[in-house]
Amino acid sequence: MADLLIVGSFAFDTINTQTARRENVLGGTGSHASYGASFYTKVFASGRVGGADWKDEDSKMLQAHNINIENLQIVPGEKTTSWEAVYEADMNNRSTLSFCPNCCVEFHPNLTEAARKCPYIFLANNSPASQMEVIESAIAPKLIVADTMDYYINGFRGELDEVLKKVDGLILNDSEAQLLAGKTDLFECADEILKMGPNFVIIKKGAHGSLFQNKDGKVCVFPAYPSRKVIEPTGAGDCFAGAFMGYLASQENCDFETIKKAMIYATVTASFTIEDFSFDALKRSTRADIDRRFEEMREMLRF
Repeated sequence: MADLLIVGSFAFDTINTQTARRENVLGGTGSHASYGASFYTKVFASGRVGGADWKDEDSKMLQAHNINIENLQIVPGEKTTSWEAVYEADMNNRSTLSFCPNCCVEFHPNLTEAARKCPYIFLANNSPASQMEVIESAIAPKLIVADTMDYYINGFRGELDEVLKKVDGLILNDSEAQLLAGKTDLFECADEILKMGPNFVIIKKGAHGSLFQNKDGKVCVFPAYPSRKVIEPTGAGDCFAGAFMGYLASQENCDFETIKKAMIYATVTASFTIEDFSFDALKRSTRADIDRRFEEMREMLRF
């Protein structure tokens, strides 16, 4: 089992659905990815939060789940990044109502030696400049995978292109893949993205599952887990990415068969996220619960 470094954002979210509202719940790309990964391996989490509103209980919640937070920067007197959004009734579409970066206007990871030595690294959605700092400081990494979003694709394309030349894999959603590749068909998007540098790409399709493609021409497509209880989906994609990386690190193997298993484990781990707000459903879940859903998915896909 290998250690996994995850660098990303930590935030407080205010979420509105058509039936409920939750204010200032823990969110962010780094937090959701770290929690998803921690079901499988030890995680070193790096991000930046504000000492004015970050609570000791937030730190303890992460630490209790095998997440090392020595690289979590707590900035005295400042507030943590905040975000508010509203979901439409179908839970697939949402609108951002407000976003305040607060303490994260600029973030330099400044990692400890133990974090820099992690053989597996996931660069959760963050600025390409911060992602490149992690890449350049890493000590003999075995696998580096990144995420990105429309904000960086549109506004920091040159820096993002340099990151893509340095990573082994890229994980992003379907609309981001289309924007990055300039194509509509997702297989064509994957083809174009692979030309940019990564050895493989995973395109997340929300309720429609996920697609994997690599430079060797290997492709696999998996459906989403058939969840009957969808309360709120924030963080599901980040949990998927973290669980994918966590499983690979736990196996210390990145061959195609292991990647397919990692995709299914990522799918079922993310399925718990959508069953409640923030981390509430994940905190009620165990590895045994995840393994049961994995077996359900494997049986469902057998023919």
